[in-house]
Amino acid sequence: MKLLLLASALAGSFAFLPSTTTAPAAPQDPQEMAAMMQKAKKYTEPGKNHEVLKRYLGKWNTEVRFHMGGQATPAEKGTAVWEWLVEGRWLHGTLTGTMMKRPITTHSFLGYDNMKMSFVETRVNSVDTAMPHSEGDLTPDGKAMIAYGTLDEYFTGEHDKMVRYVWRFVSADQIKLEVHDLPIGEENTQVISIVYNRQK
Repeated sequence: MKLLLLASALAGSFAFLPSTTTAPAAPQDPQEMAAMMQKAKKYTEPGKNHEVLKRYLGKWNTEVRFHMGGQATPAEKGTAVWEWLVEGRWLHGTLTGTMMKRPITTHSFLGYDNMKMSFVETRVNSVDTAMPHSEGDLTPDGKAMIAYGTLDEYFTGEHDKMVRYVWRFVSADQIKLEVHDLPIGEENTQVISIVYNRQK
């Protein structure tokens, strides 16, 4: 009897749900359709922000340093290659070298999301199982890109620590990346720097 009552109650609750889910109907008016396609183009076609991605293209020598309390460790040298993953839309960066004298390979995927109106990046590497993600924008002068994301700190067990990434476009042949650990406080937040010098 209890099972019968339960089944009846469940059936009654589902009676208020729509029987089918349908997609919005496509417009029949050609002018309305053209307007929709034009709107979609705004969000799907590469634009001026995608031109910024060209700054990364090429082969680079890298210098990685750790920063603690304003003091930097000696540079660990490596190389990087940035190339199109999807022409004009998405970059793939492969960085190889060492981190704390341990071999590491990092794959970065960088692009500009028209809908979010932000640069977006996702990274994976050969020394852990995380996939950090960040989003950000250019500074008004266009000389830097500032992005924010989160990291899990497995040394302390902290989850979703706020991190700021600052890409500084020093010149056509040099880019600097700063990684800032925001929970540290207001000063000396930089924990990692990577300097990219274009290979000649």
